[in-house]
Amino acid sequence: MSNFAHQVARLHAPVDKALWRALSLLLGFYHVALLMWDPEQYSVSIGGFNAVIAPLLIWAVCSSMVFGVGFKPRHWVWQLCFSPYCSLTILGYLTVLRLL
Repeated sequence: MSNFAHQVARLHAPVDKALWRALSLLLGFYHVALLMWDPEQYSVSIGGFNAVIAPLLIWAVCSSMVFGVGFKPRHWVWQLCFSPYCSLTILGYLTVLRLL
């Protein structure tokens, strides 16, 4: 593992806990279930889909699943791409929008 990959792995160490993984999986499944159940109602509840929200939702759900099941990419590019910080932030924001 390269030095930069090791630094990125160390950056993710604080959230590399079972509670954060479970939260990540639950948020991912929650948003996928709501989207699959009634896409129109979900879209209205988060303020509509656009060219920014839709790709971010897809990316955050995929990233939360990768992190939630415990997969750890070796290369630093993939570690940053599937960062739990990004996915939890995006899914948390969408959860707040959904619940308000």
